[in-house]
Amino acid sequence: MEDNRRRWLLVTAIAPVAWGTNYFVTHEYLPSGHPLYGAVLRALPAGLLLLAFARSRPRGAWWWRSVVLGICNMGAFFALIYVASQLLPVSVASTIMSATPLTMALFAWMLLGARPAPRVLLGAGAGIAGVCLMLGGGVERVNAGGVLASLAALTMSSCGYVLAKKWGSGGELIATTAWQLVAGGLVLVPVAIVVEGAPPSLDAQAVAGFAYVGLVATAAAYLAWFTGLRHLDAATVGLVGLLNPVTGVLLGTTLSGDRLSFGQVVGLVLVLGGITMSRPRRAPRRGTVPEPVS
Repeated sequence: MEDNRRRWLLVTAIAPVAWGTNYFVTHEYLPSGHPLYGAVLRALPAGLLLLAFARSRPRGAWWWRSVVLGICNMGAFFALIYVASQLLPVSVASTIMSATPLTMALFAWMLLGARPAPRVLLGAGAGIAGVCLMLGGGVERVNAGGVLASLAALTMSSCGYVLAKKWGSGGELIATTAWQLVAGGLVLVPVAIVVEGAPPSLDAQAVAGFAYVGLVATAAAYLAWFTGLRHLDAATVGLVGLLNPVTGVLLGTTLSGDRLSFGQVVGLVLVLGGITMSRPRRAPRRGTVPEPVS
């Protein structure tokens, strides 16, 4: 049982690590000023690709559930992250998103009745403190619109992830992920046309950037993320999401050649310690009576 938990934790970790690279790719290679088209080009191609593999359609309630989850987890979320990345320094946007463990635990409490264990809350607190240490630095001005976009993205995605866990499996994992990506992308197409006009012109660099964002940071990442949600509790999955901003900081320092300060090293240790602290306890040995679960 413990080995299975570790396996699902490792699989889930693929998602935030891939998402952590998305800030750099979006900032360096994707066109600015087009968050809606950026979200469409990230969600729709990845969804169609997965749909080609799944070859199945939603059934019953999963028609409208796919739309709701597609807006919360993909379409609107991608657009809001795009806006926040443009208006805020990466450190500020990542720090705000590091509150995901607490918001997911809160939504899980409200929607699933899953009261978070004290060790999960303690681990989340340690992880968020660690992220703040890693991302700490003098930021003179903070754009209020960017902060609101980050908070909206944080709230929508946390609610969407917990709803995905509440509604369970409407089909194969590839199929349900594809439905959400396609629905989220299609909903944004008319909005992008009205708000942003004609699509932006893309050079080879932008095409390569969107290919990476769509295949790795979206299709593969969300498959890993929803796999974790099916096998782990929502609070633990949210805590693993702290690897998102950690990856962003480590990638930046690696590419720029900067060294981690003592405070950043302490922050990294706190994040890893928080994730370790949140792990489910080992299964009881044979011949022992398991503790009652509340």
